[in-house]
Amino acid sequence: MNKKRKVCVVVASRANYGRVKSLMTAIKNHEKLELQLIVGASVMLHRFGNSIEIIKQDGFIPDKVLYYIVEGETLTTQAKSTGLGIVEMSTAMEELNPDVVVTVADRFETMSTAIASAYLNIPLAHIQGGEISGNIDEKVRHAITKLSDIHFPATEKSRNRLIKMGEMPNYVFNYGCPGMDTLRSNNLNIDLKKMNKYMGVGCFINWEEPYILMVQHPVTTSYGQGNMQVMETLRALSKLDKYQKIVLWPNIDAGTDDVSKGIRVFRENNSKENFHYFKNFSPEDYAKILSNAKCAVGNSSSFIREGSFLGVPTVIVGDRQQDREHAENVIFADYDESDITSKIALQLNHGKFTSSDLFGLGKSGESIAKTLANLDLNINKRMTY
Repeated sequence: MNKKRKVCVVVASRANYGRVKSLMTAIKNHEKLELQLIVGASVMLHRFGNSIEIIKQDGFIPDKVLYYIVEGETLTTQAKSTGLGIVEMSTAMEELNPDVVVTVADRFETMSTAIASAYLNIPLAHIQGGEISGNIDEKVRHAITKLSDIHFPATEKSRNRLIKMGEMPNYVFNYGCPGMDTLRSNNLNIDLKKMNKYMGVGCFINWEEPYILMVQHPVTTSYGQGNMQVMETLRALSKLDKYQKIVLWPNIDAGTDDVSKGIRVFRENNSKENFHYFKNFSPEDYAKILSNAKCAVGNSSSFIREGSFLGVPTVIVGDRQQDREHAENVIFADYDESDITSKIALQLNHGKFTSSDLFGLGKSGESIAKTLANLDLNINKRMTY
């Protein structure tokens, strides 16, 4: 009997998990593959939703659990967390001895994974490379591309961009974004009883009535301005009395304390307004909430990816997603209350958009797993020009 190829998937943020869950399932079910799972960073932290519990409830038991977040969420602690992540990740990978490592997107935790894998001579597969977005994310994403051996971009433009960057075409595969798989394979109607378990704080939410979803993360390249930026969005939303507002807590990027403070101050001063605040949802429940929102507002990449597949009217605020490829459901607004309000009004007026297949058809996980099972693994890559 042939030995199974060990595929080590690294999940280091709540967004990571939503993007690779279908791939993890496909690897687990593939006769030629063995799933190894490393979880760490903000996945372990209660104030960011304690995503590890959701992962375990879904039947995935981590092989390694890593703690490497330096508290503070400043530019300095973000750099230090990256370094500590390399240390912890190197030890974990050495012990697991995988045949290939899978990492996602453009975060500092992803950089830790990429550097550790590259220096241990373990082939690295990168999902969502080749995209343009501005912010520090773009620098990190392209750096990870050069450290990676196998590429699974989410769009054809991204695939072409990777090839122009000198990556070997026969190691660049566009199967779309695995995050779309959750949307295609699940019932997107909200389960009213299930939603009660998330608790949260704020005014009562009637999930059968219209609501707007807000997710706004810090922007590393405008560090220190998060409080002002998020307050503009919150004040714009407060003008829309007709709609309930659901606010999801920001991610762990540098500057998250500024954004979180802005949300807390607004919450305390506007406790009677129809806002409700949550830390985290499972990928399936988040998909349902996004799908049923009358409008999505903020700067989450999920609004551009999953939002396009679902046709959700979206207003992207600020420059965190600058120049990112998007479908017709997305319009952009400045950090300005008036501009945000007018753009939301336009999107509410328009209503649901036609579903876009820009980021795939929702069948990515199995295609990526099949490629990882059969591809000739090679760490001796060369520039193609």
